[in-house]
Order: sequence, then C-alpha cells, then structure tokens
Amino acid sequence: MAIIRWDPFRDIVTLREKMNRMFEDVFSGRSEDKELTAGTWAPAVDIFETENELVMTAEIPGIEEKDVEIKVEDNTLSIRGERKFEKETKEENYHRLERSYGSFYRAFTLPSSVDPERIQAEQENGVLKISMPKRQELRPRKVRILKPTTPDKPKK
Repeated sequence: MAIIRWDPFRDIVTLREKMNRMFEDVFSGRSEDKELTAGTWAPAVDIFETENELVMTAEIPGIEEKDVEIKVEDNTLSIRGERKFEKETKEENYHRLERSYGSFYRAFTLPSSVDPERIQAEQENGVLKISMPKRQELRPRKVRILKPTTPDKPKK
C-alpha cells in the first residue's frame, strides 16, 4: 500500500470544482436531476428563400396545432407553444429523459419584402412550415434590353 501525503487544499479545490460543475449544470440545463422538470427550450428552425417567398421550418414533434400560436406584429413573426409532459408511467420508472418539455418562444424580424397579410402555416410530421410570400411590387423582375429605334428620315 502506497502512502499518500495528505493535502488539505486539494480537498478544497475538489469541492470547489464540484460546486462549479453543479452550478454550471443547473444554469445551463444539463443537470442530472432535471429529468422530470419543465424547462425552457426552443425548436430548431431553418429559413430559406426562393424567388417568390421566404420559408421557415421548425421542428416541433409531439406538439399539437392547438398548442402553437403564430403571430405577426410590428414586422415580427413570433412562434409560441408548449410541449406537455404526459405522465403515462411513474417517474421512478424512467431511466433517461432527454427531450425538453415546457413552453417555448421564438421571434424573428421580417424583412420589408415579406407581405405579412399572406403568411401561411402548415404542420406535417412534426415539422411546422411557415410560408412568407414576398410583396408583388418588391419581387425582382427582369428588364428587357430594347434595340434603339432610329427615327424615319424623310425621303427626298
């Protein structure tokens, strides 16, 4: 058996590291004990542009349409909703619970090219798709180059 010299400061440093890790886990949402608590989360979104519209897709699996609210106000598109935790089994029977539950809120500033009156949303297979058509007058248009016309010269 090896003899190890006792260092009282090592125990204090170890305790401090454990406390720091505990606070980081609690405030960053990585806590081991967070399994059955509702927390804040935000669905992942993709935004892309076509010639005629902006399209946003958001991953919201397990959320019903009635639990999602989409608003357009002051040139801002907001999505608010809630994923509810359904207790089908007793809490002590869970081994791991990694999905987030609770309310979420996302807000996006709309560019001036979007027509807020024509925004539409649909949900299929856990993906929310929001189509934001561009204003007709602001869509890019092609300009044709005309051949110059020469005025008719009078014949002599």
